[in-house]
Amino acid sequence: MKSVLYVLGIALLAVVGTLSFTKLSGEGKEDMERTNELTVKKYNGDKITYTDQDLKELLSPIQYKVTQKDGTEQAFENEYWDNKEEGIYVDLLSGEPLFSSENKYKSGTGWPSFTKPLVEENIVTKKDPGIFGMRTEVRSKEGDAHLGHVFKDGPEPTGLRYCMNSAALEFIPKGEMEARGYGAFLDEFKS
Repeated sequence: MKSVLYVLGIALLAVVGTLSFTKLSGEGKEDMERTNELTVKKYNGDKITYTDQDLKELLSPIQYKVTQKDGTEQAFENEYWDNKEEGIYVDLLSGEPLFSSENKYKSGTGWPSFTKPLVEENIVTKKDPGIFGMRTEVRSKEGDAHLGHVFKDGPEPTGLRYCMNSAALEFIPKGEMEARGYGAFLDEFKS
């Protein structure tokens, strides 16, 4: 009887582990329809409605996987993990300001990491169960895009590490911020 329970326990763990890994990696969600349409309020106030097909055509495969299917890009093989240029990071679809290079730090994880959001109201967090326990997912408010996760192992002053996916972000260099409508955030920079 003990051996039967042991085998059933191992099988259950394997199924739960596989399902959790599928959730973490974003794989396996391709056949699941989240919604037929996504309405995004742009930073400039416009509203645009995208169908799932629109998003697949607009975004690269990795951008779609990360933002729409809660996926994760490869560590150290993404656009912004080692970006040292001054500027801000905005939501890929909505353009809402999310993070500043002033709060970016080298976490050693291979993903862009920040101590805090640039505009707290543009960040939505929610519990995200995974194979290693409960995590906190970070999403953009207006774009409803999966950005990454926040952890409590960051440096001072916040002790937080907002570990983001480059594929969910667009970087606006400091020199382009005024022309692109983000001049209000230029005071963020010391130089």
